[in-house]
Amino acid sequence: MRPWIGLLAWLVAAFAAGAVGAVASVNAASFYALLSKPSWAPPAGVFGPVWTALYALMGVAAWLVWRETGARGTALRLFAAQLAANALWSWLFFAWHLGAAAAVEVLILLALIVATVVAFFRTSRLAALLLLPYLAWVGFASLLTWAVWRNNPGLL
Repeated sequence: MRPWIGLLAWLVAAFAAGAVGAVASVNAASFYALLSKPSWAPPAGVFGPVWTALYALMGVAAWLVWRETGARGTALRLFAAQLAANALWSWLFFAWHLGAAAAVEVLILLALIVATVVAFFRTSRLAALLLLPYLAWVGFASLLTWAVWRNNPGLL
């Protein structure tokens, strides 16, 4: 039964980071509607379902690494660091309207995700693969953050 409790705990950790970001994003839809966005920006309604799926994949990936013995400490510390950076981005962008800081911070998040994928790969290839959609989405989000920040000097 313990492995399933671990899975639940890692899912809770991943979704807790999402919840911290969601608190900052309470008015995200209305703020996002005000912003000048590039033509390739997704509609606001896409973000919730995508992030829900990504947090689930992240929780499962962390659980897969946690179940293994050996050098999982660094991998899970990197996972925790990227979760914190993930939650911080929403505060920088949506709550505090700090576009430049959000643009820099999302690059730090991207680097932490890459480091986490590499560390997870050493323990569980499946765990690393489960993080690839997250890596792709944050790569896209990095470009979107920069473009939106540059297009909205009065708001961000």
